[in-house]
This record gives sequence, structure tokens and C-alpha cells, in this order.
Amino acid sequence: MNAESLTAAFLVGLLGGVHCIGMCGGIVGALTSGLSGQLQTSRGRFVAALLAYNTGRISSYMLAGVIAGALGGQAGQWPWLEGYPVGRILAAVIMILFGLYLAGWWHALLFLERAGARLWEHIEPLGRRFIPVRNTGQAYFLGLVWGWLPCGMVYAALALALASGSAAGGAGSMLAFGLGTLPVLLSLGLAFKSLGRVLQHRWLRMSAGGLVIALGITMLLANPLGHGHHAHPASDTGHSHQGH
Repeated sequence: MNAESLTAAFLVGLLGGVHCIGMCGGIVGALTSGLSGQLQTSRGRFVAALLAYNTGRISSYMLAGVIAGALGGQAGQWPWLEGYPVGRILAAVIMILFGLYLAGWWHALLFLERAGARLWEHIEPLGRRFIPVRNTGQAYFLGLVWGWLPCGMVYAALALALASGSAAGGAGSMLAFGLGTLPVLLSLGLAFKSLGRVLQHRWLRMSAGGLVIALGITMLLANPLGHGHHAHPASDTGHSHQGH
């Protein structure tokens, strides 16, 4: 996993934060209002609970990244894909689609969220066991459940994890993504109503979406189809000439 890919994953999380108002804003509001009285009255414990929520959420992201990265590594061993940056091209395309979705220009990733909703129906009831939250341990486990919420932004990040081609790379990619989402989601918990109004401005969503699209296009241009495939023969030819 190189620094470029980690940076891309972080930026998807950071720029996609405006998407969190629609997908996660209500959840954050419900979670913070569901804290027991003791946690709500103590500022330090309240912040600790929010951090525990998000740590659990990112833990689930990393687990999903391990799975995606391992699958990407297996796919990279298929002979007919050798030398082609299929994973990175797929990641770039999904990032562009997410950018369009984020800006409100085309809801292309809704089908992925609807597919994920079927899994979420079975996972979501588990989270109810931890409400109201009485300690940071419960907050963490509630975050573990929350991390599997179907979300186009998460799927865009998982495409980057898939492109990493390894379990460790996938985990690192999703960790970077999760850290990118922290500024908005922590702020949502601390100032839900005021921040929510700011992030709902259409110009902000369009700007963030445009930046994600530009990032995806940059990835595509940096990895033209077939570039990696043709590099092997050229290398072999060079070695054969040296042999003569």
C-alpha cells in the first residue's frame, strides 16, 4: 500500500464527510441522545464515548478492508488479469461515481446501498442491545455495528482497499479512510444541529463531489489500461539484449 493510495482513501473520507449528514447525521443524533445521563453530564466522558463509537466504526471498516484486500490479492493472481491495474481502475471508476453521487448529479451508487441494506437488516438489531450507552465499552460495540451501515462512501473506500491487493493493505486503506471521516463525525456529535446546517449547503456538497471526481480521474490517467501488461515484455526484451 503506497502513500498515494492511503492519501486517496483519507481524502475520500474527508471530502465525503458532507455525505455523512444524510447517512449518519440522524444516527449520530440518536446515539448522542441515547447516552445515559452520567455520560451526558460529564464532558470528558461524553467525548470518550464519541471516540469509542468512532473507534468501533473504524474497526469494522478495517475488517471489511482486510476482506476486500485479500479478495483483490486473489484476483490479481488470475493469469488473464496479470499486468493490468484492474483493481485501481475499478477503484477510480467507483470514486468518480461516488463523486457524482456526493454532488447530487447522479445517484449511481444507490444500487450498492440497496444491496448492502439487506445485510444491514440482520446487523442493525444487534446495535439496539447497547442503547442506552452506559460506558465506553458499549459505545465501542455500538460503533462496531454502525460500521456496517450501507453507504456509498464506504463502498468507494472499499474499492481502494480491493485495489491494494493484500489484507494488510486493505486494512491500512480503510484505516486512512476512517481517520478522514473523523473530523466531521466527531464534530457532528459535539455540535450536531449547527454543523448539520452548514454541511447541508448544496455548494459544499458539489465542491466536495467535484474534488472526488477529479481524484478518480487522476487515478485513471495515471494507470492507463494495459500499461502494466506491456511493461513485462519490454523488461524481458531488455534482459535478452543484455544477454547477447
